[in-house]
Amino acid sequence: MTHDFLPFALPEIGEDEISEVVNSLRSGWVTTGPKAKQFESDFAAFLGGSVEAIAVNSATAGLHLGLEAIGIGPGDEVITTTHTFTATAEVIRYLGAHPVFVDVDPDTLCIDVHAVEQAITSSTRAVIPVHFAGRSANMPHLLALAKQYDLKVIEDAAHALPTTCDGDLIGTLHSDATVFSFYANKTITTGEGGMLVTRNHEIAKRARVMRLHGINRDAFDRFTSKFPSWYYEVIAPGFKYNMTDIAASIGIHQLKKANVFQQKRAHCAALYDEALSTLPIIRPPHAPSGDVHSWHLYVIQLDDEACLSRDSFIERMFEQGIGCSVHYIPLHLHPYWRDNYQLRPEMFPNSQRIYERTVSLPLYSRMNESSAARVIDGVKQALCCG
Repeated sequence: MTHDFLPFALPEIGEDEISEVVNSLRSGWVTTGPKAKQFESDFAAFLGGSVEAIAVNSATAGLHLGLEAIGIGPGDEVITTTHTFTATAEVIRYLGAHPVFVDVDPDTLCIDVHAVEQAITSSTRAVIPVHFAGRSANMPHLLALAKQYDLKVIEDAAHALPTTCDGDLIGTLHSDATVFSFYANKTITTGEGGMLVTRNHEIAKRARVMRLHGINRDAFDRFTSKFPSWYYEVIAPGFKYNMTDIAASIGIHQLKKANVFQQKRAHCAALYDEALSTLPIIRPPHAPSGDVHSWHLYVIQLDDEACLSRDSFIERMFEQGIGCSVHYIPLHLHPYWRDNYQLRPEMFPNSQRIYERTVSLPLYSRMNESSAARVIDGVKQALCCG
């Protein structure tokens, strides 16, 4: 039987999102306006915990704003993991600071807190943990470490909505700021977009100013005022990081479905877990008991008994019309980071080993059991070397 290609990821966009976008187009507000404000308010309410939410045009923008707001600058060091997308580290360089890369815990695939402590120097100012694939990093130990060494913490939560840690939603912990992604393949989407959340009003205030050219007044307020309010002042050399109302219109309704989307992803992950349990693979780590895994990704690793390489496995999956990906090509293998920071694979043995045998299977809320069964059958066929 010939199947259509089954992609690695697809967003789930409904009529509610489409109608809201159309409403925005008809209203005349297509840039940052009432829908962006509503999305921020709804997002803060969704998380609870007395946080402020600042909508931006990407998680990369949110990470940059968060680091800028806590005062990271030239010569500072910020510790993060090599096992992430380049955005986590590049924002450190935007500010003239230097990333210090550490390995991951092989059991969680998240940043190794012991490696973080060993990497701290007199120049270390902050840590950026990454909640990998939807499982929380070891935040209680990391936050305790940050307090001990007087370090700031900006969480890269691009994968982590609605993930919990010790029962609390990521975004409500006692880090300095947390940044979510709404890219097309994330657990909720606005097409492109992100959200910075923080308990610290001064960080929120600075991020709001810097996300729109360093202007000290909100453009929406100026354009809707009933009184002459054309005057504004530029108080810093800011950026162009604001979220449009068109994007926020999608996010308003995606957010309402976030928990349902997570349940759908978790169901698919459970189907994978059961059906793949006897194969020569290592299945992804689950959240600790009582916590929620967002299941942004379902990442398997071929074990030592597998009869083929990771690359050959992916080729066999594509031959069956099934899309896969790899998360991640670690940063120590990319020319810019490798060459400028003299990084070698043996410095990150866990990340390197995971990379060499890891595959991300299709996982998204639109998947049905038939599609999941097709992936399962594809994995079994790919691993059949008799």
